[in-house]
Amino acid sequence: MDITIFSSFLPHDDPAAALKFYRDVLGFEVRQEVEYNGLHWITVGPTGQPGTSIVLHPPAVDPGVTEDERRTIVAMMAKGTYGGILLATKELDATFARVEAGGAEVVQEPTDQPYGVRDCAFRDPAGNLIRIQERR
Repeated sequence: MDITIFSSFLPHDDPAAALKFYRDVLGFEVRQEVEYNGLHWITVGPTGQPGTSIVLHPPAVDPGVTEDERRTIVAMMAKGTYGGILLATKELDATFARVEAGGAEVVQEPTDQPYGVRDCAFRDPAGNLIRIQERR
């Protein structure tokens, strides 16, 4: 079986702030932007890796989400407990410095974890947890 991860989804609540973070701070390329009924979807991904993307989407737009669920999702986003993704880099310290200089909220500075990885963590403008692991 040949299965790969093509896209992951993360919510955003401010298209301009999401673009600034993912394009300008992380250096991802913008692959597609779609606006529909006043809502904005943005597909981004690492340059040179066209088979891997993140779709930044408006929160709670799925038809089956109730109004109570939508309020819960928005509240969890505000606390930073709703979405997250794990990225990887060969140069963690340089990546950390660049993301920190870009104004991202630092959750954890580069740290050697007891389970054998070295990583750091930030929050994107929507509150999503972005962990960046060092590839060894």
